[in-house]
Amino acid sequence: MRSRKVTHGDTPAYALDGAATARAAMDGDGTIVEWNEGARRLLGWDATEVVGRPAEELLAPGRSFLPPPPGSRSWNGTLALRHRDGRTVTAWLLAHHRGLKYADGGGSWLVLCPLDDPGPLVRDDPLTAAVMVQSPCAMAVFDDRLRLRGINDVMADAVGMPEENLRGLHISEIIGGRQGEKLEEQLREALALGRRKDVQTFLRAADENRAHAWSAAIAPLMDETGVPIGVCVTGHDITEQYLARQRLQLVNEASIRIGTTLDVRRTAQELADVCVPVLADFVSVDLMQSLDHGDEPHEGPLSAPFTLRRAAHQSVTPGCPEAVVEVGRTDVYPATSPQAASLSVGHTVVATDPANTLADWLAWDPKRGRRVKELGVHTTMSVPIRARGTTLGVAVLTRFKRLDPYTADDELLAEEVTARAAVCIDNARRYSRERETALALQRSLLPQTLPRMPALEAASRYLPAAQAGVGGDWFDVIPLSGMRVAMVVGDVVGHGVQASATMGRLRTAVRTLADVDLAPDELLTHLDDLVVRLSAEAGGEGVTGEVGATCLYAVYDPVTRRCTFARAGHPPPVVLDPDGRPMEVEVPSGQPLGLGGLPFESAELELPEGTVIALYTDGLIETRDRDIDAGQELLAEALSGRKGSLDDICQDVVQSLLPANGAPDDVALLLARTRGLRAERVATWSIPADPAFVARTRQYVLTQMALWGISESAFTAELVVSELVTNAIRHGAPPIQLRLIHDDTTLICEVSDGSGTAPHLRRAKTFDEGGRGLLLVAQLTQRWGSRHTEDGKTIWADLALSEE
Repeated sequence: MRSRKVTHGDTPAYALDGAATARAAMDGDGTIVEWNEGARRLLGWDATEVVGRPAEELLAPGRSFLPPPPGSRSWNGTLALRHRDGRTVTAWLLAHHRGLKYADGGGSWLVLCPLDDPGPLVRDDPLTAAVMVQSPCAMAVFDDRLRLRGINDVMADAVGMPEENLRGLHISEIIGGRQGEKLEEQLREALALGRRKDVQTFLRAADENRAHAWSAAIAPLMDETGVPIGVCVTGHDITEQYLARQRLQLVNEASIRIGTTLDVRRTAQELADVCVPVLADFVSVDLMQSLDHGDEPHEGPLSAPFTLRRAAHQSVTPGCPEAVVEVGRTDVYPATSPQAASLSVGHTVVATDPANTLADWLAWDPKRGRRVKELGVHTTMSVPIRARGTTLGVAVLTRFKRLDPYTADDELLAEEVTARAAVCIDNARRYSRERETALALQRSLLPQTLPRMPALEAASRYLPAAQAGVGGDWFDVIPLSGMRVAMVVGDVVGHGVQASATMGRLRTAVRTLADVDLAPDELLTHLDDLVVRLSAEAGGEGVTGEVGATCLYAVYDPVTRRCTFARAGHPPPVVLDPDGRPMEVEVPSGQPLGLGGLPFESAELELPEGTVIALYTDGLIETRDRDIDAGQELLAEALSGRKGSLDDICQDVVQSLLPANGAPDDVALLLARTRGLRAERVATWSIPADPAFVARTRQYVLTQMALWGISESAFTAELVVSELVTNAIRHGAPPIQLRLIHDDTTLICEVSDGSGTAPHLRRAKTFDEGGRGLLLVAQLTQRWGSRHTEDGKTIWADLALSEE
């Protein structure tokens, strides 16, 4: 004989050594593992004689046993058994599949047979007088030992077995499992306390594949003296009401849980989460591939095959091992697939017994076919995801653990939930497309890369508001003449596409005004006039619109190493010396752009080489819990003592000052580290207002370029300087000054004079003796221009140096 180790997950409510009921247990391969005294009474065998032996040896000679179908949880029937003394014993048996596990991992069955029949109820029995025999409710009567004494026809139909086979059994033995044990505890408590108990339970007859919901009342039965003599159980089948409440609850949950964000994948996942486990054991949500590119969904009839992208899936099994396609991956679905079937016809398609109804598709996809067979999938329901007349994708609901197939009510419920999700997915899709469009617009309006300049090193960060997506913050770095550079940061009031478009107009205006070399305070004055005009354009019927902005504009000259700041209602810059210590910078605040009327002031500061300048918008330093002053101190602390890459410093500053879930407002940050031009790279001469001195000026240029080692470009430089100096002597006013600035790739020629009259390029006629100077300069140089100074004007020209 063999012995098998039993691992008990839960201790049964009854002991297996009683003699009133014959009890035996078998493991998954039919070997007897338990045998009680009642079983010995029935067949005469001792436990030591049968435990470890196949149960089929207890059948009478020539008799066989038809095992219950796979997936069954209980079985009952009459069998001819072999007694120890050789005679045949005919007995009615009841078997329950138990949750116990053996060392080899197999399941087990508990087999029962009532031995002591207390007899049926008779009319003069006290129990008979206590129960309504004619009741339409399911009724069962138990005596004071909690043995079944009688049931009516309704209860017999509910349990799927007649009364004569069940009399003498406890309710835990009739129903089996934890459900039966819990009900027996309720009966015992009602009998002991003498109080009624109302419970809700789920029962499934042996021939049913779906449990019914029951509302049961357990009441003690008393004799004339008030002594408990038994328990009466009455039950009402509330399956339809329960399912109706469940469906209503699911629809309510769908309205709350689906569409919490404007993210397509998140919304698809919420749809899958809601449907599991109420409607399905596994749900997959696949969306049309066209949605990836922002295209409009297809309208009208569709035709297979379909390329769909898995947006989400969910399962009753952690980790979703049932999924064949990973989230984010695409798969092709032919016409034989349930996805294609529902998408083609535009309505729900239910496939029962997929091994037959979907045989062609599963044969086409062997991996999926093996998975369906392994899981035992018996029903799939494909529901197209449609909104506003367009098809977005399909949701497939699968059952393999739940034995009941989909009903018409299940279809309606799935369609209702999917329809709600479809609207949310479409809203999310539309929002995503519009947001991507707005972000693309904003990205196109902001500098894609910062220019490389000898005057300074720069790095930047831009973060749109977490909720709004796009906004009106901007920054820019603009090369100016004479190796100078302009830095600007601005903030348009509000969010959205309108603010982004206004930002683009202001950035373009700043670049245009910077190109004519306006001083910072003058530039802000012109920008203020533009915002006033934009406000007027934004209004209607004589009402001024609400367009406002702030701005900080700075110009740094690497030759003089001085930086000029001006701001219009914008947070002041944070400046740190080369050792990382904050420097005091007093820049008049000015009024925000768009108010008009008041002038702007500027402040100039001499900066040592290696100074770090931080320009930013208020979204970086101001939050609900932190004012601007505290934010500026935190920014200075985050920048203090920092060395190395400005790009890394930008990233660290943003991470340290902003919350992890995103900035509540738009954020623009521009960091610049200044460089100085060495004195030997600059040469300056004062030029007398005498045309005869032009030849000597050319000699100055040739000598200086020889010292710099760039004589290859001397001829062009000599010619350009000659024309610019001649033009200043003839049309300008003293004092006249020539300055040459040498960079690695560029030679800058600047001629300044005391006249404020700006030059203009004109084309001389054939027989004109002059008028060709600036035209010649424009042809020989990369670019040229003029700027006003405090004493007059400066005409400048950039020459590309010849490669050696």
